[in-house]
Amino acid sequence: MLTWPLVVGLLALGSCTGFLAGLLGIGGGMTMVPFMVLLLEHQGYPPELLVKVAVATSLATICFTSISSVRAHHRRGTVRWPVVARLAPGIVAGSLIGAQVAGALPALMMTLIFAGFVGFSATQMLRDRKPQPGRQLPGSLGLFGAGGAIGGASSLVGAGGAFISVPFMTWCNVPIHQAIGTSAALGFPTALAGTLGYVVAGRHLPGLPPGALGYLYLPALAVLASASVLAAPLGARASQALNVRQLKRAFAVLLYGLAAWMLHRALRG
Repeated sequence: MLTWPLVVGLLALGSCTGFLAGLLGIGGGMTMVPFMVLLLEHQGYPPELLVKVAVATSLATICFTSISSVRAHHRRGTVRWPVVARLAPGIVAGSLIGAQVAGALPALMMTLIFAGFVGFSATQMLRDRKPQPGRQLPGSLGLFGAGGAIGGASSLVGAGGAFISVPFMTWCNVPIHQAIGTSAALGFPTALAGTLGYVVAGRHLPGLPPGALGYLYLPALAVLASASVLAAPLGARASQALNVRQLKRAFAVLLYGLAAWMLHRALRG
């Protein structure tokens, strides 16, 4: 069960990731997973489960934080709901499958995949380049395939999928504000399906601690979700007064550090 040091650490982590999500418009998986691995490791959580539990719990937290984000984008009219309806089936399928793949992967491979994802995201954030529109959105079959790729990748790294869906929609001539709003609406089905996938993938796993539902650690989810939901609006207000572009560059440097730490952890075994 949760100890007081772990509760304090999770409260701080949830508050920071929620604040960053509101401030920079990014999901919390990139920061939540590494720090949660560190917190659970110090509590004696089984080493072979650490990354998968952190990814599953990060996805579940996104289920809660995405709701307020979707409402805000919907009020501004930036969500293209017909696109959401056509991408969501593929995203759900990809997220479910991706979680099963993640459950079968060795812990070392999961850590390397996550480290690569964080390093790639940091590079994209530093470059701050938007893809040039080059085509229109594909038909239903093409959007199902694109959704499958978005959902599968998101399940592997515990993210909401915006790192793929926003560039994809921008490339398909969706205006950037609508791409961001539509991606926010897709974050909920992405995270929910991925979470359910990790619950199924770990349902018969031996050695899980009390409070674990498959790879999902429910006590940690309760603390993280509560803190992040409360902190996200504060970050959104702060974004109006701060230089977000400079903050993104500083955050990218932090991500490089987290990627290096995860890579070192993987190579250390």
